[in-house]
Amino acid sequence: MNHDENRQTPSPLDPADWDGLRQQAHVMLDDMLNYLHDIRSRPVWQPAPDEVRQSLHTSLPLEGAALDGLHQTFMQQILPYAVGNAHPGFMGWVHGGGTVVGMLAEMLAGGLNANVGGRNQMPVEVEREITRWMAALFGFPADASGVFVTGTSMANLLAVWIARVRLLGDDVRRNGVAMTHLAPVAYASAATHGSLEQAYDLAGFGTRILRRVPLDTDQTIDLHALQVMIEADRANGFYPFMLTGNAGTVDTGAIDPLDALARIAKDNNLWFHVDGALGAPSMMHPALAVKLRGIAEADSIAFDFHKWGQVPYDAGFILVRDAELHRRSFASPAAYLRREEAGLAGGSPWPCDFGPDLSRGFRALKTWFTIRHYGADALGASMHRCCMVAQHLAQRVATHPELELMAPVALNIVCLRYVCEDSDRINAEIAVAIQLSGMAAPSTTLINGKLAIRAAIVNHRTREGDVDQLFEAVLHWGGHYTGALS
Repeated sequence: MNHDENRQTPSPLDPADWDGLRQQAHVMLDDMLNYLHDIRSRPVWQPAPDEVRQSLHTSLPLEGAALDGLHQTFMQQILPYAVGNAHPGFMGWVHGGGTVVGMLAEMLAGGLNANVGGRNQMPVEVEREITRWMAALFGFPADASGVFVTGTSMANLLAVWIARVRLLGDDVRRNGVAMTHLAPVAYASAATHGSLEQAYDLAGFGTRILRRVPLDTDQTIDLHALQVMIEADRANGFYPFMLTGNAGTVDTGAIDPLDALARIAKDNNLWFHVDGALGAPSMMHPALAVKLRGIAEADSIAFDFHKWGQVPYDAGFILVRDAELHRRSFASPAAYLRREEAGLAGGSPWPCDFGPDLSRGFRALKTWFTIRHYGADALGASMHRCCMVAQHLAQRVATHPELELMAPVALNIVCLRYVCEDSDRINAEIAVAIQLSGMAAPSTTLINGKLAIRAAIVNHRTREGDVDQLFEAVLHWGGHYTGALS
């Protein structure tokens, strides 16, 4: 075979029959559109039977299989047994419902297959545009930096790494935290997500560095207790360096008084980070934005577009006020990352200069499509609607003698329980029974040491009728397990 013939040889990984592939692709797309269109006709969740699980216990395939058969396996053995967060009855954890627009954008990103770690390419510009949008939304400087990550757990870790460089200087990247003579400590409320504690572990500080501040009666951080802890730590030779506030806690959706925390951080020279995994994007709605007063004073904000932003998983983000400090915390001088003034190696700085990932998917595209297509006003209205649905459920719970509201509803999370003897056990059984029914999917959590059924209204499809069904189901199964139903 000569050189010209070899150049024309098709890849064995491309379709041999493009027309046939196109037909199958349309079938696959239609099946997913039908899935979302008819989502209410399906159970929210159902456990996978043992035989379905066993069907995936196979040896490594040495020969390929037809695409249509693989698709049918997906439709019959995978799709029906997912967690169900696209369904309006999913209320258990803080998962967004996604949109068709985001799904289509994900398909485009998959076809393009861009590595958005860097280089001179338009996918990087898409990510930069979203960073500028977010800087404007949160009142950050126009030259603030931002980068997509998997989720807020990773974004919280990046914030700790950046605060570490601010505290210990650039040499900490070579010498590590063990070389410091300081005894650094950090602060966050007792309701802060566990990923923050893990971040201090992964950053080399250890988990004991994090001071968990007690909660006030509204489940927000106790400001007086915080100030007492800072003063006591200084008196005992510790060096306070970071403070994290919550814009929507994982258990109840409570929002810490961010303006007061910003003042405390400034007075004590602390890096002020906001974990806004759920609540930060609510800046898109005026009635919710007022709850976040003070967030513009943060040094960094972590949040997820894949929660209330309804972007398909995953699409986490961190926004940082000091772009140069952000860059110094991650940029690498490696030869294979050499920058040029022109050509494909131009366009510096690159996204990989602002985080640990060199290989990065095009998360920004589905976010860009979502915000561009719907607009911030419509996305904000969807978030506000979730809060109204949550208030509807809370009002029903508060007026029923057999139910108890376990915490104030600050945003969109309602924690309730059926009032009875042995309530922790009974309410845990109620939650499982509702999940197994396929009608709704709540979760459980602990509020002041008591088990509560937790309904997080994050899905843009969820309406009052959906939480009414949950309300009735709690009463039904509560009566069933306590013997009140005969």
